[in-house]
Amino acid sequence: MSIGTAAWPPPRAFWTDTLPEKTAGMTRPHLFKGVVPASAANAEAVLDGFAAIRRAHAAGLEITANARVYVGEEHRPDLVDKVLAADAWPEDGFTAWMQEQVGAERFSLVLNTLESVSPALASGLGEFVGALIEGWGLPAGGAELVAFVGNYSGTAFGVHEGYENAFLTHYGPGTKDFYCWPAEEYRKLTGGSDPLYGDYTWLLEHGEHFALEPGDALFLPERVFHVGRQSEFSVSVAVPLYTFPDAAIARAWIAPDLLGALLVSEPDTDAGRPSPMQPYTAGPGELARRLTTVTTAAFTAAAEQAPAAAADHAHQRWYTVLSNGGWQQTDLDLARDEAAAAFAASDLGPGTSVAVRAPYQLMVTGEQAFLRSCETTADSAILTPDLVERLNSGPITLPDDPQVISAIRTLGATGGLTVTTTTEETE
Repeated sequence: MSIGTAAWPPPRAFWTDTLPEKTAGMTRPHLFKGVVPASAANAEAVLDGFAAIRRAHAAGLEITANARVYVGEEHRPDLVDKVLAADAWPEDGFTAWMQEQVGAERFSLVLNTLESVSPALASGLGEFVGALIEGWGLPAGGAELVAFVGNYSGTAFGVHEGYENAFLTHYGPGTKDFYCWPAEEYRKLTGGSDPLYGDYTWLLEHGEHFALEPGDALFLPERVFHVGRQSEFSVSVAVPLYTFPDAAIARAWIAPDLLGALLVSEPDTDAGRPSPMQPYTAGPGELARRLTTVTTAAFTAAAEQAPAAAADHAHQRWYTVLSNGGWQQTDLDLARDEAAAAFAASDLGPGTSVAVRAPYQLMVTGEQAFLRSCETTADSAILTPDLVERLNSGPITLPDDPQVISAIRTLGATGGLTVTTTTEETE
């Protein structure tokens, strides 16, 4: 199916009707032809993102985005510093440059969290993610951009299982051959769920084959086994949708915060008073009794406070992801830090034109403002619904109001705003 570049981003009907129909309710892979226009995402933008990772490495900056190098199916962390520190590749000479760095004809370069180093891809593919959220739903953990760059004969991870729903977008120039197996069929064919490395050509004839060309997007349902193969250099970007099990969210975030608050044991407090020495001859019984009392009290209080804690976490997670354009929250976000620094250097004043950067959103709820996954305090009398709406659709011209300008300056520290013009001259 081709929806054509005129339908970018995919309209609501694509998510509510076409996608469920073509994928048997999001349970089967399907290749959508000509979905992603080159103006939204392309191989050059991916390499520019890699150049940003190299720039951060040269500056000694710690960032979340990272590069992994593979030769065949062998992970080569020993080559990463060499690839990051080498002189820049010549124009149209990336493949030969990488071959020289890794000392091999065929290679694979995997780039994680690309949305945090590439404003172009974060914005371009952010349109896709934004339409997905409105038409299908919000992935509670956000989405990520993972690039696969190279001329490798097979995905370095072997034939492996994908744990999230994802879209694999392809930018060429070469064609990527992709093979998929339902989990039950894969286990029947291989005898288990472990990845398959080496010579698995015998397995390919049992898989569903897709030929990805530039602009295509392959929907990959969760728990489907797959592998990509190619004979020419090409670039693809996967967009995994992190939904996370509810139990994992409770275990990793809600429970630790809740119990940590209930079990605070600061010095010079009753809860922080050291326990007595336990008589050796009495055994562990008395210690067990004391610990039972504390633990039971904490879990009883936690059960009472759990609904409020879950609601607070859901509220923060919801607006954090949405304000970040649907992307996952990233602590060491190079692009965000650079945008914040550029905004801080701007001379804000009446007449300055300001807008929210695409694909991010300013969202104000009560006394909280969320922008680009960051949270700040907000005065709703200043950040009125009208002002928020105009900033999101921007640009707006700042009024001669010190309170508004101060609020805008605070929001600029999130990296979610951009100055589009300089301050107007006055007579």
